[in-house]
Amino acid sequence: MQASAQEAATLDNPLGIPGNFTILGSDSPNERKATAIVNGQVITGTDVDQRVALVTSASQNNITAEDLQRLRMQVLRNLIDETLQIQEASAQEIEISQAEIDDTYNGVAAQNFGQEVSKMGEYLESIGSSVGSLKRQIHGELAWQRLLRRNISPFVNVSEEEVNELLKRLEDSRGTEEYRVGEIFLSATPENQAAVQQNAVRIVEQLRAGGSFVAYARQFSEASTAAVGGDLGFVRAAQLPSELATVVREMQPGQLVGPVPIPGGFSVLYLIDKRQVLMADPRDALLSLKQISLTFPQGLSDTEAAARVEAFTTGVQAIPGCGGADAAAAALGASIVTNDQIRARSLPEALQNLVLNLQLGQVTPPFGSVEEGVRMLMLCGRDDPQVASGPNFDQMMAQLEDERVNKRAQRYLRDLRNDAYIDYN
Repeated sequence: MQASAQEAATLDNPLGIPGNFTILGSDSPNERKATAIVNGQVITGTDVDQRVALVTSASQNNITAEDLQRLRMQVLRNLIDETLQIQEASAQEIEISQAEIDDTYNGVAAQNFGQEVSKMGEYLESIGSSVGSLKRQIHGELAWQRLLRRNISPFVNVSEEEVNELLKRLEDSRGTEEYRVGEIFLSATPENQAAVQQNAVRIVEQLRAGGSFVAYARQFSEASTAAVGGDLGFVRAAQLPSELATVVREMQPGQLVGPVPIPGGFSVLYLIDKRQVLMADPRDALLSLKQISLTFPQGLSDTEAAARVEAFTTGVQAIPGCGGADAAAAALGASIVTNDQIRARSLPEALQNLVLNLQLGQVTPPFGSVEEGVRMLMLCGRDDPQVASGPNFDQMMAQLEDERVNKRAQRYLRDLRNDAYIDYN
């Protein structure tokens, strides 16, 4: 007797699908027009196009037609989730006023264009998007956040004992490393795992080609940190799932890794920064610097340029401290600019260690080029940072609560998807 599909299911083939099946319809479902009706609400092709533009505008490289099609499919999925979130908030009598949406939009515009909010609209139109598209995204984020605060957050319990135990572990780990991590999380089930992994791989490829991690996290991540560009803040490896902790320990700032399989889906990680737990970070030192610069006339031969750089370097190194720097620079034909209250971490990474290893009055090696000019930095003051105090009780409790809310939020969204009526055109 032929076994039923359920009887034929195994761990490697949970659906019991035979290996010699035949596709009876179109084998290119992604070629259809990217529109959908979600519980009666229409998502148009224009909606998809304008949201795609928000992502592609942040990419520094051209996107292939194949990648663009995949991106459209992913954006459509995100718009469906966003629609479900807005609908659920409305069903729960949670309304987001237009004034709230406008205030958030104006904040985003001010962050990018200062007080000239109108320039935000001009920019969005120039990239093929619109004010309405961005405001719809803001509406979705505000609605979901408020829904979670009302329906999930009050029912998440974190005991004082848990918080105190974590604070003790934090103190015990003083001097070990902690990491500021950006994450894009994509949920997956056994049925769609391969497709989700492929989407994650494509996202990584686009990020490595110059895409903005923050933009992609806002559009694609299913974690609650999507609204802040995927930024988890500083965390210790032990606070992350074991699969991510192993990866993060080997990463360097600026490195992108993924997709990393974890229970429930895949994560793409970007290491923004790292530091030592409860220790002052030397890069937070406030510096007073004199920047001494020398420009060169056009047409110099390599020999002449090298001689001038050597003479400039010797002359600057001979300056007896910051008090005589201005006069000495003028005698060398160089310009000088004083920069006070410069945080060491704001300097290019290659210069940070050079400057932090200087004593007062000492200078860095020369850097730059003959075409753009050669510079040297002289250290004239340094205020070292205080020892970091770490999170307090309330901050640690809030972090634990956020983690648990995020897990429940993922289950909540899965339930909304399972109950939805979605028609594709």
